[in-house]
Amino acid sequence: MKYVVYAGGILLLTLGIALTIQSNLGASPFDALLVGLSLNVGLSVGRWEMILASVLICVNALLSKQKPEVLGLLTAFITGLGIDLWLFLLQNWAPLEMWYSKLCCFGIGLIIIGVGTSAYLHTNFAPIPIDRLTLIIQKLVKTNLFLARTLIYFTFLLAAMLLNGPIGVGTLLTVFLGGVLFNFFMPITKRALDCILTNSRISQNHTKEHKRSIT
Repeated sequence: MKYVVYAGGILLLTLGIALTIQSNLGASPFDALLVGLSLNVGLSVGRWEMILASVLICVNALLSKQKPEVLGLLTAFITGLGIDLWLFLLQNWAPLEMWYSKLCCFGIGLIIIGVGTSAYLHTNFAPIPIDRLTLIIQKLVKTNLFLARTLIYFTFLLAAMLLNGPIGVGTLLTVFLGGVLFNFFMPITKRALDCILTNSRISQNHTKEHKRSIT
């Protein structure tokens, strides 16, 4: 069940990222950096996700003074594939022209990112390096997830601006709301997952007891 939640969280996360990019209102600072690198250097957005993840894993290891989390590359690889897949599937959408349709697409994407990120992080299995960095910054600075995430977003925002990434009102909304949504959904998804996992264990125990009674 743990791995189902993990896969589902990553699937939601990458869908949310693709929707924010598709909205044309401006992606999150990190995703804007990925798009900027893709447009200026080449390679797909997903592949740049994998490359930057490798760099962040080394940074995280230095900050936390621990061994590099190699499993983080697995999550980054799956995330990169997911982003490219969703962008491919969404490319045939009719272009969003009205501002309210763009805002709706972006808002839904931002919420899905918050839900997906908080869901897969609660599995404690191979977090994406940027999410691990958020948790490390939170502990080092002794602050909450909102401020830690916002600090990271501002850093990537500057890098995205240098590469002429898709920065717009959506980017600013992500900077100010991304951390809030992340902080908001973490306890909610934790309660939901605890309930799901508890029911799953009860169901498994009933199944085992039923098999024993038959034998």
